[in-house]
Parts: sequence; C-alpha cells; structure tokens
Amino acid sequence: MLDAKQIALLRTELETAQNPLFFYDNDADGLASFLLLYRFCREGKGVIFKSNKKSLGISFLQKVEEIQPDKIFVLDIAEIDQGFIDKANRPIFWLDHHPPQQRNNVHYFNPLINHPGSYYPTTYLAYQVTQNPVDIWIATTGCMADYMIPDFIDIFIEKHPEFLKKKEDLPTMLYKREMEHLVKFFFFIMKGPTVEVHKSIKILTRLKSPNEVFKQESSQGRFLWKRFQKINSKYEEIIKEAKKNATRNKLLLFEYGDDKWSFTTNIANELTVRYPKKVILIARKKSGEMKCSIRAQVPIIEALKNAMHGLQARGGGHPTACGAVIQEADWDEFLKRFTEEIKKLPKVK
Repeated sequence: MLDAKQIALLRTELETAQNPLFFYDNDADGLASFLLLYRFCREGKGVIFKSNKKSLGISFLQKVEEIQPDKIFVLDIAEIDQGFIDKANRPIFWLDHHPPQQRNNVHYFNPLINHPGSYYPTTYLAYQVTQNPVDIWIATTGCMADYMIPDFIDIFIEKHPEFLKKKEDLPTMLYKREMEHLVKFFFFIMKGPTVEVHKSIKILTRLKSPNEVFKQESSQGRFLWKRFQKINSKYEEIIKEAKKNATRNKLLLFEYGDDKWSFTTNIANELTVRYPKKVILIARKKSGEMKCSIRAQVPIIEALKNAMHGLQARGGGHPTACGAVIQEADWDEFLKRFTEEIKKLPKVK
C-alpha cells in the first residue's frame, strides 16, 4: 500500500495535471485503476496496454508525440523499457504491484518494495489516492477482480447490497453472488471491436452508478448491458466446454483456437475456484503460439519456469497466477515437462 507521503504526492500531481496520459493494462484491475484516476482529475487521455506486449517500450512514444501530455501515469503494467522513460521526456508516475523493477528517472510506486509478500492490486493503490465515495463500486470491483478483498468491502456492501449482502469468502462472493456479474463486466467490456471498447470506456468515465448498466437506468447503461450480455454468452459457451476436461488428473488442461473469443484469464480464474485441488492450464492457439493462463492454490511459478527452460517460451506473474506464451513447436515438450513439475507440488488440503 501507499504511505501518506506517496498519496499526497500523487494526489497533487493529478490535481495539477493539464493533459495527463494514462497507460493501463487491459484487464479489470488496469481498467478500474484508470477509471479512478481519470474520474478524479477529469483530464487527459487513456491508452490500453495490450497483454501481448512484453513491456511499455519505445513504440508507445508515438502516443506521447500524438497526445503531448504534461504527465504520464502508468497503471498495472509490469515492465517499462528504460528507453521509453528516457525519450518520453515527461514526468512518469508508475503504479504497479508485480515483482519490483529497477528503472531510473521514474516515480515508482510498488507496495512490494517496502512490504515484501504483500498483495495490493493497482486498483487499491489508486483508490488510496482518490478516495471518492461515489467510486467505491469501481474500487471494489477492480480489487476483487484481481482476487483481493479490500478493507473497504463493508462500505461497498452498505451502498450496493444488490451485488453483495454480506462479506463471505472470496470464491463465494465472486462466483455465487451477483458480484460475479460486476467483475465479469469489467473484464468483458474490454473485449470486441476497438470502436466499441473505446465507446464503452468513455461511458464508464461518466457513469454515476453500476445500476445504470445492471438495471438499465440510462440509455448509455443499456448500451453497455447489451454488449455485456453478448460477450458473456460467448464466454458461457467456452467455459462449458472447459469444464468437461475436469478429470481425476491433477492437471485440468483446456485448449481452444483463435476462432473463438479470448477468455483465457477468466476461464482460468473461475476453474481454479470450482476445482481448487487442480492445477489449471488454459491455452489458446494463435499465430503459431499457445497463449496460456495458469492457476493453482499453491505456488506454481517455479514449475512454470522449469518447464519453459530452454524452450521458445516466455512467461511469469504471481506465485499462484501466471501467464505464458509457448511456441506451438515446443508445446508438447512443455506439457510433458509441466506435467512432471506439478507432480512435485504439495497437495491442496
């Protein structure tokens, strides 16, 4: 979490920004972080950072030249190239919660630096800065989407009992209560045609309540509701197929092709809750690569690294939630290795 000095600094920088540029990850945590900061300062532009990019590199300088920001805020992005920092020639404020990086000439805020082993999504850090009670639904959704129950959950329940009536364990709140739909909404609204995604996010910067969407209380909310229903129906089709692969094996493996929408992260998240004793590996084949999301209730990242060693592969992430990209030519060898690695993992009680 941020300390009082960091919060004051970021708040001042947002309040005095004339034309800030926000780069944010294309998941629910990244989106919620952007919405909180943008709705606080009501200035600037947002740019989505696609997950197929390894880092915020010099190719993104084109956006800097186009928008000509006075300040840059980077949200929930694990890596920034030093070349981007040096050539951007603007103050950069980087909020993240992935393994800490060493970079020069950047204002870097990561709770893992002073609190190793802690877990605070970027949304949590952003809400520490903004503290706007109207946005409690955005802050809570972003945190829970990244698998954390925030310490302000009771305030959310009081304001929005239509989504949660009481505090329970995280899997129950995420997959057995109406909160499930709000979390999925933040993920799914980022999918689809670029024009529709940008229109949806623009609407989100202005919504006063999630009920504009879920109770269709405004024309803009109805637009978002129709988009969500359409995308969610595609998700339900794919996860139904994925559940069929749950056998007695410790590994629950599900592969699908690029003829279907990408829901790799969401499927992995849901299945690890529904099958907590299994290691979940969801892989989508695209352009000669297998794009993977891996989940487990025990640390899995070392098993992933060992299985990738020497192969045409890259990956990383959190101890129990990882991502990887494996060249299709090495896929069979990776699976063979990974299957052996997970045999060494402790059993989930």
